[in-house]
Amino acid sequence: VQLQASGGGLVQAGGSLMLSCVASGRAGSSYGMGWFRQAPGKEREFVAAISWSGDSTYYADSVKGRFTISRDNAENTVYLQMNSLKPEDTAVYYCAGKSLRTASHSNIRGYGYWGQGTLVTVSS
Repeated sequence: VQLQASGGGLVQAGGSLMLSCVASGRAGSSYGMGWFRQAPGKEREFVAAISWSGDSTYYADSVKGRFTISRDNAENTVYLQMNSLKPEDTAVYYCAGKSLRTASHSNIRGYGYWGQGTLVTVSS
């Protein structure tokens, strides 16, 4: 599975961005898709995830109510709509494909496929 993330950029606090992640290759081998982020000097952390069917979604508490993850399987694309952005949302955002069926959707170790990351900068 190859993943290509896009949509990052510079936005003012309170603004919105939509990230996209296009999957190619053996996209069907993923048990779900997730978004993670890594701020400078910090560890990569879970942001949101969606099941393969799209029926179930999962969010970190820090983004719940502001971010929405969705997917279009016909286009092999996963989206992350980010609203009410805050400066603390500044990070490189990575999309990932879940390769370990038994891992929870928020467990980074369950993801074996990673995109290259897209930078989101939120100015105050």
